[in-house]
Amino acid sequence: MFDELGRKLDAALGKFRQRGVLTEPMIKEGLREVRRVLLEADVNFQVTREFLKRVQERALGEDVVKSVQPGQQIVKIVHDELATLMGEGRVTMKWSSSPPTVIMVVGLQGAGKTTSVAKLAKRWDREGRKPMVAACDLQRPAAIEQLQTLGGQIGVPVHAGEFGGDPVATARAAVEAAREAGRNVLLVDTAGRLQIDDVLMDELGRIKAELEPEEILLVADAMTGQEAVRIAEGFDGALDITGVVLTKMDGDARGGAALSIRGVTGKPIKFVGVGEGVDALEEADPERLAGRILQMGDVVGLVERAQQAMDVDEQEDLQKKMLGGGKFTLEDFLVAMRQVQKMGPLDQLLKLIPGAKKLSIPAASMDPKRMKHVEAIILSMTPQERENPKIINGSRRARIAKGSGRPVSEVNRLLKQFKEMQGFMKQMKGMMGGGMMGKMLGGGLPFGR
Repeated sequence: MFDELGRKLDAALGKFRQRGVLTEPMIKEGLREVRRVLLEADVNFQVTREFLKRVQERALGEDVVKSVQPGQQIVKIVHDELATLMGEGRVTMKWSSSPPTVIMVVGLQGAGKTTSVAKLAKRWDREGRKPMVAACDLQRPAAIEQLQTLGGQIGVPVHAGEFGGDPVATARAAVEAAREAGRNVLLVDTAGRLQIDDVLMDELGRIKAELEPEEILLVADAMTGQEAVRIAEGFDGALDITGVVLTKMDGDARGGAALSIRGVTGKPIKFVGVGEGVDALEEADPERLAGRILQMGDVVGLVERAQQAMDVDEQEDLQKKMLGGGKFTLEDFLVAMRQVQKMGPLDQLLKLIPGAKKLSIPAASMDPKRMKHVEAIILSMTPQERENPKIINGSRRARIAKGSGRPVSEVNRLLKQFKEMQGFMKQMKGMMGGGMMGKMLGGGLPFGR
């Protein structure tokens, strides 16, 4: 969602980078452009004004104006202030010393509340906690069924109330059920409405009073822009929320909600939803988000995705072959490609790599269909052909092309570039294991040209 904002900010800040000397008028003129970009991105006016005031005060300091690279100094200031705008350091959750830790999840219909509950449960289950989910939205049978289905998918127990029942009693019973089952985290999925109303807030207030939750997380839709900020204000005023889960961050929203919510409510964004899958939830680290906005990449985010998506045993086996001089086959290549696919779309992964925006990578190379085509070609080969591509002659190429439904030219291109990759592997001895990823994301894959 930060693509457009990032491009425009990069262009505005580029004017600073191009100058060896910066004067006060130059700085003020450049910051006016930054102001325009932020307002166009639907950032709250008051938040924008205070942000630029802080940036200007620091930028006009003598250590910046007289520095060797004043433009880079200003970019660093903007980065730091963007991070401050979204939070003070890495956000944390409050865990109870007397389990279960109760976490209320609130929000309007359509924001992705129930799905976010499942994503949070999946995340904490993966981290070694023992979550349980309580279905307390008893006004909509579909909400109960959806949560039960999601719970089954992620392997987390769901305590569900009956349609039309008392959500407060259900929440109370869920706490007891979690305690008896030895579950140390209870996520309470509450009712939603199309808009904030007194009936909803009264129900949520009663649940809060009964459970005394450690956290109250608001799920807000980033696509709604400043409306998400107003919704956050409403829920915070009534419930005193502890943080926000911002969904649909992979969409084409302008980014104003992410930059405005903390400035308006004082409450941090704790998690961001970056896709529809139950694994598509990331911790909102202000420093890393600021880096993404300014197109500086997010190496930590890339590593986290790799750790979650990649099979450790397969990864170690591949690394031994790549760095230890072992034979790297088309079968190994297929395994590596599938692991990269698990990490997410290539266009998203590229945004996490510092300096990737400077690479001239064809848009077609990031098309998921290309990966499927390559996979189809390799799967149309015999085990012997994958082990030793040198035996693939003209008739074999024609058979592989027919079997995969792809032209012979694509089979030829795959074989040629795989041979180039094998040569690249020989140069990687003594280097870190990330070289494979760099080659794959840098256009070295067969679907990259």
